[in-house]
Amino acid sequence: MALACVLSVVSNGLRSDGLPWLGDGSPASPATAEGVLGLEIPLEEAQILFFTKEAVFLDARSPEAYARGHIEGALNLPWGAFEERAPVVLADIPKETPIVTYCDGEGCDLSYELAVALIARGYTHVMVLANGWSVWTEHDLPTSTGP
Repeated sequence: MALACVLSVVSNGLRSDGLPWLGDGSPASPATAEGVLGLEIPLEEAQILFFTKEAVFLDARSPEAYARGHIEGALNLPWGAFEERAPVVLADIPKETPIVTYCDGEGCDLSYELAVALIARGYTHVMVLANGWSVWTEHDLPTSTGP
């Protein structure tokens, strides 16, 4: 066991891209969370989950954006009001339920932030539909309006 540890330390020290011994203590960025946790789900898989009703879709955008249009059946859990709204929105969702979070556009990280927060609360099957609202509407998939 000691020999394995020594070899690991030496090997890591010799690599030009060696792993850091300690993190910097800052929370992971959404892009890092995506890469490390493998959160992204392709549109095709999201469609299957939607049409088979196997997943809950959570819209991380503001209530105003949600009211203008959202994925049909999606619940609104705006990232900006997560602590306030989560107990109500998540009350009837079991921890093992597949959940797909989304927001709008390439620059929107709210869906990643929401996904990481859900994982921290114990939800075990959380995915992110990148560019969610945009890609959903571009493919003419079912949508709704209103609160």
